[in-house]
Amino acid sequence: MPYRVVINYQEFADVELEKAVIRAAFPDAEIVESHAREAQAFIDESGTIDAALVQYADVNRRVIDAQAACRGYVRNGIGYNNIDAAYAAEQGKYVANCPYYCLDEVSNHALALLLALNRKLFTIVDMLRRDAYHITKVGLVPRLADCTVGLVGMGNIARAFARKLCPLVRRIVFYDPYVDAWEGCEKVTLEMLVEASDYISLHLPLTDGTRNIIGAAEIGRMKPGACILNTGRGGTLDESALGEALKAGRLGGAALDVFAEEPLTLESPLWKLPNVILTDHAAWYSQGAVEEMKRTSAEQVVELLRGEKPRHAVGCPT
Repeated sequence: MPYRVVINYQEFADVELEKAVIRAAFPDAEIVESHAREAQAFIDESGTIDAALVQYADVNRRVIDAQAACRGYVRNGIGYNNIDAAYAAEQGKYVANCPYYCLDEVSNHALALLLALNRKLFTIVDMLRRDAYHITKVGLVPRLADCTVGLVGMGNIARAFARKLCPLVRRIVFYDPYVDAWEGCEKVTLEMLVEASDYISLHLPLTDGTRNIIGAAEIGRMKPGACILNTGRGGTLDESALGEALKAGRLGGAALDVFAEEPLTLESPLWKLPNVILTDHAAWYSQGAVEEMKRTSAEQVVELLRGEKPRHAVGCPT
């Protein structure tokens, strides 16, 4: 009997590459497309499956129990907080992701945001468009070579970012309880990082332990005029506390690519703050990154169907 695979994507996505990779290995494979995000809708659209490639579906315990024959779930991206990997492992199923596909893109995006904040590019462009530019209105611009950058989280993307930052700044500090050292960077406590940094950049997955890791207390200890960047996961930063600090003029600015709720609602006060740069979870994107993500995720589905451990397994059967 041919294998049955569900590919869970956004409505506008083209999944021909994924289908081609899977069918090159299993020509008779039946491939079902799902656009569901909610658990029950994903169950209903999937039916009985042998493997799943998941983008946004909520793969909770109910889904995992309902899909008893499924060998595992491949997340089409880096983060996999929408999949209960621990429970999947308990039920004998693998969970895998694509951890390397956009390292260059996200680290470049973070660098671009930091430079834009430092040089006040958006402020200057806005003043020019309003015919209101004068150098005295730009505000203080710290020399980047004199600045300290703090990285919260020291995973693959943060490391790529650090390599690009090293020649540009005076000092890079980082906080990560799972990383002891990284070349060119100094490990510190979170409290020390918050107090020492001119720019704080978040590079974290969203877990119970990282939710609002930069909250009102941490923001209150930041240097006057310091800036925050987040290209990791929304929810790791308390956006309400950030907005209050920005409105009060205690911080110099913020640049966010991710939000607690996406897309960011038009009612969010962050839109109205002149010293905030907002991009819509776009840091990962390039044509090359898209193709690599698609191919890597589909190849891991093939590995599952062959009875192999996926190359980037994050959860293994117990």
